[in-house]
Amino acid sequence: MENNELLEIESAVETIIYRNESNGYTVIELDDDDNTTAVGIMPDVYAGDSVRLIGSFRPHSTYGMQFSVTAYEKSMPDDIAGILKYLSSGSVKGIGPSTASRLVEQFGANTLEVLENEPQRVAKIKGISLKKATEISKQLRESVDLRELLMYLLKYDISPSNVVRIYKSFGSHSIEEIKNNPYALSDGDFGISFEKADNIAMQLGREYDDRLRVRAGIAYVLNHNKGLGHTCLPEDKLIETTAAFLRVSTEQTQSALDELCDDKSLIRYSADNRDYIFDAAMFNCEGYISARIKMMLRFPAAQIEDIDENVKAIEDYNHIKYASLQRKAITEALSKGLLILTGGPGTGKTTTLNAIIKILKNKGQKVLLCAPTGRAAQRMSDVTGEEAKTIHRLLEVAWNKDDLPEFRHNERNTLKCDALIIDEVSMVDAQLFESVMRALPLGCRLILVGDSNQLPSVGAGNVLDDLITTDIVPVVQLNEIFRQSMESLIVTNAHKIVNGEMPELGVRNKDFFFLSSDNKNIIEKTVISLASTRLPNAYGYDTLRDIQVLAPGRKSELGVTELNTALQEVINPADPEKNEITVGKRVLREGDKVMQTKNNYDLLWVKDNDETGEGVFNGEIGVIESINKRSRTIKIRYDDRVASYDFDFANDLDHAYATTVHKSQGNEFEAVIMPLYRGSPMLMYRNLLYTAVTRAKKLMIIVGSQEIIRKMINNNHKNKRYSGLKYFISEPDDE
Repeated sequence: MENNELLEIESAVETIIYRNESNGYTVIELDDDDNTTAVGIMPDVYAGDSVRLIGSFRPHSTYGMQFSVTAYEKSMPDDIAGILKYLSSGSVKGIGPSTASRLVEQFGANTLEVLENEPQRVAKIKGISLKKATEISKQLRESVDLRELLMYLLKYDISPSNVVRIYKSFGSHSIEEIKNNPYALSDGDFGISFEKADNIAMQLGREYDDRLRVRAGIAYVLNHNKGLGHTCLPEDKLIETTAAFLRVSTEQTQSALDELCDDKSLIRYSADNRDYIFDAAMFNCEGYISARIKMMLRFPAAQIEDIDENVKAIEDYNHIKYASLQRKAITEALSKGLLILTGGPGTGKTTTLNAIIKILKNKGQKVLLCAPTGRAAQRMSDVTGEEAKTIHRLLEVAWNKDDLPEFRHNERNTLKCDALIIDEVSMVDAQLFESVMRALPLGCRLILVGDSNQLPSVGAGNVLDDLITTDIVPVVQLNEIFRQSMESLIVTNAHKIVNGEMPELGVRNKDFFFLSSDNKNIIEKTVISLASTRLPNAYGYDTLRDIQVLAPGRKSELGVTELNTALQEVINPADPEKNEITVGKRVLREGDKVMQTKNNYDLLWVKDNDETGEGVFNGEIGVIESINKRSRTIKIRYDDRVASYDFDFANDLDHAYATTVHKSQGNEFEAVIMPLYRGSPMLMYRNLLYTAVTRAKKLMIIVGSQEIIRKMINNNHKNKRYSGLKYFISEPDDE
């Protein structure tokens, strides 16, 4: 039976069952009466060690009851029998059972000390060269160093898995490096925040104006703003923000920034009479995209022949007539190697795209289609009749030597295609777009499809808008609403909003409804009743799969957090028949609608046709099918596939009865309900309202204040994104 109480076990280690060398995750069997299996981050534990383990017993669906280790201490064996067992276990590379016997016979209880400190004596043993003895000595010293680092960082509440990462980076000098510069802990992939590194530094007696603190603070502010969408920051803003955050002078901050730029830790770039600061990764990212775009413009894909004749043939076959801008887009896409096709709903992007695909395939070209999210890819498949994948699945995730995700398709293993079409490009961030460009074969045609009036990507960058504003990349913007689309108020109101006009709010017999109220309680009750009963009863919509509540923000009144709690209580209340677990302040329950909030490349999934794969990505929405407390697993259905979660990954899930407009990008829903009540002025702007409306396929309902709608439409101030791509592309090449 599972026991969450922290327990303590002292025992010798019988054997190592499994170890992941990259992160130190280890499965051991203890030499106790129950042959207990213990699991956890124990990178330096070996057979023969004496250990004190702290943790709790938990059941595993396959391997039964296990002791899950949260902390441990170990001591090396000090008697001859223990030393012999330790060395015979293979824990020290180069020493097997027979060599272990000879060593113990020669050095007795001092064997480990001799192995570590006196390799020249070890080299006198038959079968051990001086080189081999030196390597053994190095191994043992590393084990001691890692153990010392674990003990040193334990008092700072740093997890063993993070300690392993630190040791892999700094090696035997880790403690010395940390004492010299504790801020190095926040400047790497160690999972340690600036605040925690700063706390360690203060405990070590560092001053507030310590030069290393200011340097680290600058990097932290730059990285924090990357999370807000910026690939760089104006130098004056970076100086001002960092100085205020660290409570130091702007002069000290400027001096530290100059140092960082001088030693190339950060990069200063001048454009529009202003200096911008990049970290190296983002500078190189946008620099690569720029260079590749320029190369595609200089050396475009081969022009398709007989374009006009092919267009006419499709028109005759389908009994249609393309509008002039549609025909221009088709011609540009087929005569040039690069095109951006943009336009709002109802302007014929899909019809245009289908013509391009048809002609390319008729000419024997291999065409690949992709989009940023699973739902966007599925929609692309539905409207084109061709297979479309998410960008992540198209590029194929692999794992590098540091156990970090990277894509199998890159400049050394390019995609096998003559043309690549990407939909919903407005939500593709700079780093993902760089990965696409690296995987694009030379001479490949690239067609980018999106709506430039939608919100930018969640990740850093402003790719679509930057490419359009360069005036160098070919762009065709469709702006004519076709007659059949004009019957939809969703379409016509979306265009009114983006043009700065008030939408029609008084129509009661179409697909766009406005329910007026300035009362918070009435708005909330109306939203809940619409989502839970009124729309399902009136239209037959599935509450979880067809209806989506979208709010401008998370924490404001009637924001996502508040709405999700209220909606869960009505749509999926507590039930003795339904399993549930508490994660932070959230209760996850069987039947809940949830969203994955970060990319997880490890999660395994099975499709309904028994196809298997792995990876669930930020923004994907699903429904919890089952929660198994015994095996500590959650099964979540994402459309046609079911993913299996360990409880440890439950922190990456959030309720999705309501979600922010930003998080809804790339998705379309049968019905969208949007409450508009008092909120942050930062979230009340035109593009956010437009993006919300264009998420609705068949029904859009706004509940709230007409005055807020007016304010949002009048506020055409887009959230400023600092990025370098438009400057890099526009910059003339060195001759």
